[in-house]
Order: sequence, then structure tokens, then C-alpha cells
Amino acid sequence: MNTALLLLEIQNDYFPNGRTPLEKSVEASTKAQIVLQAFREKKQPIIHAQHISTQPDASYFLPCTKGAEFYVSVQPLKNEMVIKKHYPNSFKDTPLLNYLIKNQINHLVICGMTTHLTVDATVRAAYDLGFSCTVLHDTCATRQLEFNHTIINAQNVHYAFLAALQPTYAAVLSSEDFLQKTGARIPIAAMA
Repeated sequence: MNTALLLLEIQNDYFPNGRTPLEKSVEASTKAQIVLQAFREKKQPIIHAQHISTQPDASYFLPCTKGAEFYVSVQPLKNEMVIKKHYPNSFKDTPLLNYLIKNQINHLVICGMTTHLTVDATVRAAYDLGFSCTVLHDTCATRQLEFNHTIINAQNVHYAFLAALQPTYAAVLSSEDFLQKTGARIPIAAMA
């Protein structure tokens, strides 16, 4: 199985002082950074998905703003693929599918922002396109939602969307479990 790491929208606007901060985004990015380092050490493919808003009424991820830039802990290196996207589904109108096919990648390890939106949409699209996915739940973050005048706290949103993805659409693991399974040389103390 040829595996790539897909980092979804780990961008400044989702962090404290950003335009639309998510709950536990800093903690999630710290775990994602450890996974990113493990992929770099093994020289495995890494893809960074960057959302750039194109809607005229958009309030975040605006072009050429600090908020649209990648968060400091997961900055792409020059040899890592960066795809720009405009929709929650990272395959829609992007070169992602062609890149995966060209590089014979059939398994995606997914970390990133908005469990309820971008992570969900991308995982389901990947599954429909024939890819297997592993979502590292503690490397993802979301926010509270409201439905029918009821507030759903961020943790419940996070858990509900992850529960809906497994086992059909993705394996859902902690970053620690994933790194142990792959034999990465990252000290487990770093995962605390």
C-alpha cells in the first residue's frame, strides 16, 4: 500500500486570533506536526491542502492574508505538494486526484481542520474514488454547531462525524496508535 499524508487546511484563521478559531486547534496541530515529522523522516509523500476563499462574502481564508497562510508548526517544505482549494472536498477542482494517481498512492492518512466539513467531505470523496483512508482523530479540530436552536458542543460534533466515518469510510485512530503501528521513531512522550 502506497501511503501519503494529507494535511487539510491547517491555516492561521482556525487558530487563536484567527478569523474563525476552532476548539483545540493548537493541540491538534501539535499532534499533526509529530505525524508530519514521522512522514518526513521516512521520506513518504506529504500533501498540504490550502483553502483560499473565492466567495465575495467570505470572511476568512481571504487571498493574500496572514489568515490563509499555513500554521507555523506545519509549514510545507519545498519538496512537499501544496494544493490550493476552494471547496470543503479537497478533490473538487484541484490537482489532488491526478497527483495521487501519478504517484500510485492508494492510502491517505488525514489530519486537519474542520472535522465536520473538510475532513468529512474529503474522506467521503476519497472513499468514493477508491482510496483507503486513516483519520487521526486527535490531529483534527472543529467548532460547535447549532441545529434547530440547539447548540452542539465541539467535542460532540467531532465525535459524531468521526463515528459516522468509521468503519466504512475510514479507519479512525489516535496519532499515537498510528505512529506505534508504523514503527515511527517519535518518542511517545512527545504525544502527551
